[in-house]
Amino acid sequence: MPRFANLRRITALDPQTDHEEILRISAGLEFPWDYKKALELALFRTYCVPTISGLLERTGEFERRPQKRYDDTAVLMAELVEHGYDSPRGREALRVVNRQHARYDISNDDMRYVLATFIYDPIDWLDQYGWRPLSRTEQLAAFHFYRAVGARMGIRDLPADFGEYRAFKAAYEEQHFVHAASNRRIGQYTLDLFCSWYPSAARPAVAQAVVALLDPPMLRAFGFTPAPAWVSTLAHLALRTRAAVVRHLPARRTLKLTTTRNRTYPGYPNGYRPADLGASSSTAR
Repeated sequence: MPRFANLRRITALDPQTDHEEILRISAGLEFPWDYKKALELALFRTYCVPTISGLLERTGEFERRPQKRYDDTAVLMAELVEHGYDSPRGREALRVVNRQHARYDISNDDMRYVLATFIYDPIDWLDQYGWRPLSRTEQLAAFHFYRAVGARMGIRDLPADFGEYRAFKAAYEEQHFVHAASNRRIGQYTLDLFCSWYPSAARPAVAQAVVALLDPPMLRAFGFTPAPAWVSTLAHLALRTRAAVVRHLPARRTLKLTTTRNRTYPGYPNGYRPADLGASSSTAR
């Protein structure tokens, strides 16, 4: 079937040596919307760790300009996937990421955990809401890709095994997902940001829908009130209905990564370099 043309390309590749190409196809052609939503929730998830939310609160970035911080993260990661981490634009994006992280005292374990969410949260999202789940080849390619990125970020002791790294993520969440005032404040700033993308009349419903997608450990760590059961049912049904529709669409042929609309850098990547991004960069020109 034409819909599975990209999957056939992926199946012919090796997840260790061809991981950049595989992830580019998965994230940029097969599941651009799903990857974007999964990584939004993945970053949201990291704010359940008080050492992470506390640092973000101290920087003031989420209070002053949450949209810019969101766009910086999304576009820098898209640069790495679209162009490759050792390409000129990829190396430039990594320099921006490393420069930003060097400004703060971030523990190696927190860095390992955040990186893990980029691998495993999209896998879990697509298992539930994708028009198909990620193949084993795609899962392993994501692991090898982000492990290579982590090494270039100076993150130490990255597990060399896919299952071992997933087990580290699960254990870290079990130990470190605890309620804290900073979790709640950063979580609320982020929830407000998500809602701001929609007309004001729709924002209460959007907030309920987002909360409906959070699992119980996240709800407890944020201190959010769970969404009503009917909202959760409707949200999950809507996502699965979307997947059923997308399954019958033609395979995408044009990458949708750095060209995805963002609100801080209109027209990106035209007229921009990765070095224009980050907390110290100017806003859109």
